[in-house]
Amino acid sequence: MKTLVTGGAGFIGCAVIDKLQREGDEIFVIDNLSFGKREFINVSDDHFFQTDILDEQTIYNIFNDVRPDRVIHLAAVHFIPYCNQHPFESSNINIRGTVHILNACKKYDVKKVFFASTAAVYPIYDEAVSENHPTSPMDIYGLSKLTGEHLCNEFHLQTGVPVIICRFFNAFGPNETNPHLIPEIQNQINAGLRKIKLGNLTPKRDFIHTSDMANAVHSLMSYDRKGIDIYNLGRGIEYSVTEIVAAFSRQLGEEIEIEVDETRVRKVERMHLLADVSKLKSTGWQPLIGIDEGIATLINK
Repeated sequence: MKTLVTGGAGFIGCAVIDKLQREGDEIFVIDNLSFGKREFINVSDDHFFQTDILDEQTIYNIFNDVRPDRVIHLAAVHFIPYCNQHPFESSNINIRGTVHILNACKKYDVKKVFFASTAAVYPIYDEAVSENHPTSPMDIYGLSKLTGEHLCNEFHLQTGVPVIICRFFNAFGPNETNPHLIPEIQNQINAGLRKIKLGNLTPKRDFIHTSDMANAVHSLMSYDRKGIDIYNLGRGIEYSVTEIVAAFSRQLGEEIEIEVDETRVRKVERMHLLADVSKLKSTGWQPLIGIDEGIATLINK
């Protein structure tokens, strides 16, 4: 099975590629290395294409050469603060880049497409959200990804090619390339600090390890179902910032003190973001890595 992964050298991409290689897929990667790193993946140079998804002709040339059976489209600008600061750049990459990938899939008869969307398509809500929950993005990132979902729907209607849309919740694990909460705590602790600076402490998020995410992507790509379908990808458990710090403290075996840094405090913040993952679990997938087990792999002891 030839599988082409866009954004494959990134944080989630490298975990997905490792899983698919162990399952026997022949992997090809498109990544411009703006966020990802070449050393994250074990892919030969003739299977790695350092290019931008905005370069439409080069994308077509790659598809023509590779003729992939399946495409997993992860490439995007993901970091919400960066998207808010650079709305045109981010929406251009996330939307026009997706158009280029889907057009190439159409032209070169790809048999199945996976599109990485986000929990940011959901509005503020205090309970677990299912895939049927109304969408109402709060930011440019969520809006660009919701547009990508609409593009996928149009692609499916035009081609009949099966499409999986997966709304990622909060990922954590090795090789993080953006300064999200867990890597920020990890970096401060691994630098020897036991009094760390953070922003908002009470919001709760649904954190899922990239290994579990990779297993889910493989499961969904192997799931024999036609049409277009949407799945939440989280763990179904939410943790506050202070609970995450407490997990680091348990794994470190030392107390960690928190100092609120006012420059890090978000003025607009959702208090909860929790996935209802019953639909994904119905395919046979189950998360395996708990928060403590995952955090233990991030600490330099």
